[in-house]
Amino acid sequence: MSVAEVKKAARAAARARRSAAQAILGTDAAPAFARHVFEEIPLSPGAVIAGYAPISSEADPMAILKEADARGFPCALPSVEAPASPLTFRRWRPGDPLVDGPHGTRAPGSGAAVLMPQVVIVPLLAFDRAGRRLGYGGGYYDRTLAFLRTRGQNSVLAIGLAFSAQETDELPEDAGDQRLDWIVTERGAWPVG
Repeated sequence: MSVAEVKKAARAAARARRSAAQAILGTDAAPAFARHVFEEIPLSPGAVIAGYAPISSEADPMAILKEADARGFPCALPSVEAPASPLTFRRWRPGDPLVDGPHGTRAPGSGAAVLMPQVVIVPLLAFDRAGRRLGYGGGYYDRTLAFLRTRGQNSVLAIGLAFSAQETDELPEDAGDQRLDWIVTERGAWPVG
């Protein structure tokens, strides 16, 4: 079986685990996510922090972004602006309106300033301790992290945000996959590697 086939087969089980975790923890995990990010991850002052507007049963990063904004970190959300391209990150502050985008996403409008993040909070279906993540299969975050890492943003921190129930022993990986630098769950944060 190819890596793509193994990933496809793993997605259904990973979605079910994530949905079950979200049903149990819901928004109760959000304050823990924020606490772990700001207590355990070394963030450069003024770093642009990119999150996402959660869809489906994704772990919700909004408490992290609200705390980041309160601490003076500029925040951004991703916008899908072209198929098979890296994501564009647009300035966002709590209370700013969002517009509907492809794949059920929500993002700041096209008039919001484009920012280059130093920290990217990444949604996922599953993760392992080696920093591999299972996404939805579109490759948006892999393309985006590769782009940021080759554009002189080598210090970009890719933080996988998940419920602890989304951890798996090992995930398949192919050449285009970008690994995470940190994992954050409701139980804690740890660096990969």
